Amino acid sequence: MRINASPYLLLVLSTLFWAGNFVLGRAVKSVIPPIGLAFWRWAAALVLLLPFAFPHLRKDWPLLRGCWRSLTLFAILGVSCFNTFVYIGLHSTTAVNALLVNSVIPVLIVVLSRIMAYVPITRQQAVGVILSLAGVVTIICRADAGLLLSLQLNRGDGWVLLAVVSWALYTFMLRKRPAFLHPFSFLTAIMIIGLLALSPFYAWETVQGRRVGTDLATWGSILYVALFPSVAAFIFWNQAVGEVGPARAGLFLHLMPVFGAILSFIFLGEALHPYHLAGMVLIFSGISLATDRKSSLRTD
Repeated sequence: MRINASPYLLLVLSTLFWAGNFVLGRAVKSVIPPIGLAFWRWAAALVLLLPFAFPHLRKDWPLLRGCWRSLTLFAILGVSCFNTFVYIGLHSTTAVNALLVNSVIPVLIVVLSRIMAYVPITRQQAVGVILSLAGVVTIICRADAGLLLSLQLNRGDGWVLLAVVSWALYTFMLRKRPAFLHPFSFLTAIMIIGLLALSPFYAWETVQGRRVGTDLATWGSILYVALFPSVAAFIFWNQAVGEVGPARAGLFLHLMPVFGAILSFIFLGEALHPYHLAGMVLIFSGISLATDRKSSLRTD
């Protein structure tokens, strides 16, 4: 199955859904434990996806058995680790620090592509990365260099950094995703494997007395992160990375602070300031420059 849409639209929607995940993750961090949120996010996503994926899973079963090692690596990096580490980190770091650390992902993807796949970094791409990263920093530090210099790293930042490395590796590896598998088969398989890997840690968290509530708001939050950041965003992201390459796609992750600011304005009543607009201009300019089809950037 291929979604008939521009890969750049799919990348924008993916980052929009993930920005909502960050905003919601910060909002519920005091009422939903981090591993529990990650576990039930993927369990609910699996329930939503399975009716559509089952025919493809049955057809692709022999192929799935033949590539279970690579699927396990995709599952550990993209399902088990990334959001779990982010949710844990948000319990002991500020949103400013988390967004700043997360913004390193596109740069890390470019570096991995250069070192491990020998993809050349063009001057135009480098300028685009720098511009968009500058836009992220502008939003995060509110155009105040003093605030950036005063940032202090803590244990939560370490967890977010682990999440960054995990997602950069996942995105880089998508260039070698088993092309013979249907997208629903691939996503469902890594969800199942990822959930199995998370299960003992979720059991440990529950034994410690940190339980997920049963109220409507809690399960409404889990339903959102299951449907949009999990199922929809992963399908969109996986297809788009396959079409434009990991380095070019990774740059779109710089949109997350932009969408985070907008969503916070809409749902949390937080104000939009001139530094938000300045940062958005830099980010959009950098992405436009780095994704210009006239650029010599390779996408393999």
